[in-house]
Amino acid sequence: MKKLINDVPSVVPQALEGLVKTSTGLRLIEGTTTVVRADVEAVIAAGKVALISGGGSGHEPAHAGYVGPGLLTAAVAGDVFASPSTDAVLTAIRAVAGPGGVLLIVKNYTGDRLNFGLAAEIARSEGIETDLIIVDDDSALGSAEETAGRRGIAGTVLIHKIAGAAAEEGSSLAEVKARAEAAVAETGSMGVALTPCVVPAAGTPNFELGAGEIELGLGIHGEAGLERTALSPARELAHALVEKIVTDRGFTPGDRVALLVNNLGATPPMEVSIMAGDALETCADKGLVVERVWAGTFLTAIDMAGVSLSLMKLDDDRLGALDAPAASPAWTLPGHPAEPATVSGPAKPVVSPSKMQGDVTAVAVVMAACRAIVGSEPELTRMDQIVGDGDIGRSLAGGATALMEAQSELETLSGAALWQRIGDIVRASTGGTSGPLYAILAMGAANEIKGKEASSLDLIVEGFSAGVAALCALGGAAPGDRTMVDALVPARDAMHAAKDATEALGRAAEAAEAGAAATADMHPRRGRSSYVGARVLGHRDPGAQAVAIWLSAAATALR
Repeated sequence: MKKLINDVPSVVPQALEGLVKTSTGLRLIEGTTTVVRADVEAVIAAGKVALISGGGSGHEPAHAGYVGPGLLTAAVAGDVFASPSTDAVLTAIRAVAGPGGVLLIVKNYTGDRLNFGLAAEIARSEGIETDLIIVDDDSALGSAEETAGRRGIAGTVLIHKIAGAAAEEGSSLAEVKARAEAAVAETGSMGVALTPCVVPAAGTPNFELGAGEIELGLGIHGEAGLERTALSPARELAHALVEKIVTDRGFTPGDRVALLVNNLGATPPMEVSIMAGDALETCADKGLVVERVWAGTFLTAIDMAGVSLSLMKLDDDRLGALDAPAASPAWTLPGHPAEPATVSGPAKPVVSPSKMQGDVTAVAVVMAACRAIVGSEPELTRMDQIVGDGDIGRSLAGGATALMEAQSELETLSGAALWQRIGDIVRASTGGTSGPLYAILAMGAANEIKGKEASSLDLIVEGFSAGVAALCALGGAAPGDRTMVDALVPARDAMHAAKDATEALGRAAEAAEAGAAATADMHPRRGRSSYVGARVLGHRDPGAQAVAIWLSAAATALR
């Protein structure tokens, strides 16, 4: 696996050096992998409780990303997925200890419990008031009676915030601990993994998941979860995760909660947002009142694809602690209440039905073309992945689907009104460059035949010709550029020799197919393929192929 590293032993120290150099208010204790607040002397002098967390690296931005005012005083980093040593934790305690004492926030893993716990014992023997809490928010394993116990995962971030607010306001060590432990008892988390992660030292995935397989409740180091199952839509996964947390922690309708939607490392932001929306809907369905929500990357498993959801039951004290001022590299914005998903948009234009009888035949031909495009979506997507950006299949299928949904409306229209409305629908529903290009094609045809009384053949030839001309003029492509124009122009020219509409579409379809085939030997000069260069040779242009597909379907339907 490819990694942006220099050498394995330097991964953690160099990552922390980069974090400190690019962040305000952080320092590394020389010769260690412990990050402290730059103003740690002021914290000590103020007599406030110092907070230390940490654990194995590979969970960035945790834990050093939460060092700052209102959060942690220090974070101790071990090697990737390995607990820091007792001496490393002890060094951190000694560096931040003051009259207020030190509280260690420890995730429930055996190595962390042992090393942080032993360091606390040694610190107490040296006269440093030290205590610790264990975070065990993972709901996947239930009571975990036959394991090492519930694991500590992303809910730990919320515990940092609760304890940080208490320490910042000057609460005693006992009070900070009590408030943090109460929050732990009311916090549950559950994750889903889509892929394994790769530890730099290993260079290969630390477990395997099948192509269509996911794991619910997987640990943040790749430990086994609740179950392996088939991939399902995001809303179903969000429901399963929330359901597990709610059942595990005994939440009931009316409970006020905070929701943390966490990227496990390699999940695209759009997927995190989808899961966030679905999680909020599930919470609403269960009667939970989401008073604060965060979505982003908070505690990862290196490069694992997947998300975790954390729910914390709120009271006024915890809500106030979550809202209290705080600043660190990974905690820059306050949470906020869940917002309505939509606002009212402008009224849609009203399209007046044509005074003439609707052109049902033309609409039937258009519907056949649309069905062909929807059915060809996978083929067009594969073609575009080779020579472009992979979006043409979905974009064209979106427009075709919207036209099919409007069939009953289109059947009331004819002539220019029909093609104008088709252009409107395509423009609004087809993504990428395909939307405006096909809208130009339809609108060019509509403008050309508006107010004309001519035979159906004349209207088809004149309208199609005008649409192609408008598309070429505005799009800037010409035959030979390796675009959809290489299918459209031959199709347009072939129509002129036809005797009727059926023959015109048949000739157009044949010419478009030949034109699309010819693009395989063309060097790209326009469109997305122009950035790929000679690598596209031997592959048809997907835009031209799409024209050949829908023209063939249209010709068949008219016959």
